Amino acid sequence: MTEKVLNYLENKDMVSLKSLLAQAEEMEILHTLNDLQLSEDVIVFRLLDKDKALSIFELLDTDIQHALLRSFTDEAAIEYVNEMAPDDRVRLLDELPATVAKKLIASLSHEEREATNILMGYEAETAGHIMTTEFVSLRKNMTVKQASEKIRQQAEDTETIYTLFVTDNTRKLEGVLSLKKLFLASEETKIEDLMEKRAPRVSTETDQEDAAKTLQELDLLAIPVVDKEDRLIGIITIDDAIDILEHEATEDIYDQAGLADVTNNETNRSEVLINGSVWKIWKVRLPYLLATMALGFVSGLVIDGFEETLEAIIGVAIFIPLIMGMGGNIGTQSSTVFTRGVVLGHIQMKNFLKHFAKEIGIGLSIGLLVGVLSGIVATLWLGMPMLGLAVGLAMVITMTVAALLGFLVPYVLIKLNADQAAGSAPIITTLKDLVALVIYFVCVSLFLSHMM
Repeated sequence: MTEKVLNYLENKDMVSLKSLLAQAEEMEILHTLNDLQLSEDVIVFRLLDKDKALSIFELLDTDIQHALLRSFTDEAAIEYVNEMAPDDRVRLLDELPATVAKKLIASLSHEEREATNILMGYEAETAGHIMTTEFVSLRKNMTVKQASEKIRQQAEDTETIYTLFVTDNTRKLEGVLSLKKLFLASEETKIEDLMEKRAPRVSTETDQEDAAKTLQELDLLAIPVVDKEDRLIGIITIDDAIDILEHEATEDIYDQAGLADVTNNETNRSEVLINGSVWKIWKVRLPYLLATMALGFVSGLVIDGFEETLEAIIGVAIFIPLIMGMGGNIGTQSSTVFTRGVVLGHIQMKNFLKHFAKEIGIGLSIGLLVGVLSGIVATLWLGMPMLGLAVGLAMVITMTVAALLGFLVPYVLIKLNADQAAGSAPIITTLKDLVALVIYFVCVSLFLSHMM
């Protein structure tokens, strides 16, 4: 479906796109929105009918929700946030700037604002903060008939009815009951005669990861959350548990890589670079470009210093773009490998030297292969074996150094808490060009000095 949507967007065929979305299942649209760019998500989302849009919005990743909210009018944003389940709403509000979150909370209906404030009142990353207050609870002295009627009345506004929790008259948790067992029982049977009295539970202060693991290990659809008096005040459902475990696993990967703080910084920097004012973007990007421009002038001085060599042997200039270009290519590869490895947890910052040494070896091996080929071609092309030798050796050294820089520059920027997204590419490119020129001209001077 994603390809069709992209094709319609490219051709600006909004009529066909709207028709496709109207016929598509919600999960198809959800997967498509996750695959598209944020700017494309905004266009697609606005073409959905209201009911489908409200349903899908709640299931989206928070970064997409955030982007969509920015594109809405205040009235539309309030409506979407108001329709969310309390736990999903709190998760979104946690990701928004404090001023925006406060404005949205103040605009909610009285009932939804109360439910949201209850959850926001608990510490972040606790069971109380991520639970939902929309659930069905039964009193133990109810009959099956009374319980069934209550479920019918409340089912539409609750996250799950497949697991039912039983309390006494003071809301203290007494037991748990499955929907299947309830509907197989006779209407006059008491709930306390059907329920399992040993109900697993977590407290509002339980760490969210521990709560999610408990739910997963016990193979439950939902787990109750109780306060200090063992009163039932919320539940955590399996879908929320999966989200929590995925989030915690990602955090662990960054933490193991020494990047726990970097992820938050990178998110903030990305926000500035994409949505900030021109002046703020200048402050991030311009220093790196000015620094590399200065290094570019140094490269010019290197060429000027070898002017006599270029004038004596014109063929020397032919291979400058080749050596600089190949160095740039392997440098880009190395920086990409490093960044992806760090993000996925394959490269740990504490073991950087091990990965660094391996990348230098990779750069050297590739450089040897490319250098030999380049030297042979240069020799056959101009009929100058010594120039071919200079080109080949310069290629080997340049590609090794470029691979080294591809790993080293982003590592140093991370350690300095600098913006690697804005800084890595221009620094690597300029340093690589400067080093490539020096290496090439030194090799030329060594091997061709007797010919000048």
